[in-house]
Amino acid sequence: MTHQIIMAGFGGQGVMSMGKILAEAGLKEGKNVSWLPSYGPEMRGGTANCSVIISEEPVGAPTVTEATAAIVMNRPSLDKFEKDVIPGGNLFINSSLIDKKAERTDINVYYVPANEIANDMGSGKIANMVMLGAYLKVTNAAKEDTIMEYISEVFSGKKASVVPMNKEALKRGADCIK
Repeated sequence: MTHQIIMAGFGGQGVMSMGKILAEAGLKEGKNVSWLPSYGPEMRGGTANCSVIISEEPVGAPTVTEATAAIVMNRPSLDKFEKDVIPGGNLFINSSLIDKKAERTDINVYYVPANEIANDMGSGKIANMVMLGAYLKVTNAAKEDTIMEYISEVFSGKKASVVPMNKEALKRGADCIK
């Protein structure tokens, strides 16, 4: 199966990190991947999104043409990308920051209170990992163990103290999916 994912939010919400972690995990599992970041003009607070493709087949281009899923962290991202999800695809909405319901009825919609969970855990910076955990639970695009392994590699040395919190955030995100 080919997973074509759009991840979007404001700069500073960890959208790029979430996409890169997912792409790297796919690569570790021997899949073909691409990761294409797109930034707005601002560094923090501006729009940011990335496209990730994970496939057993070769990836011809890094652009997502038929999104099997979208993970949206803020309202402008929902407004922009809901239409891009294919019928039967998955839309993950950060319900902590988005007060609007999805308009489409031909897709699977998951409301994840990512910021609320992250803040309850003591760091709003891990809301992206909560959303990634929910996404992985639904799609199995990459194995949770592979993601955990990669997180341990990325946050090594002085940053190793954040590994347990990131892993717990993934689990709590998965727990949001019924």
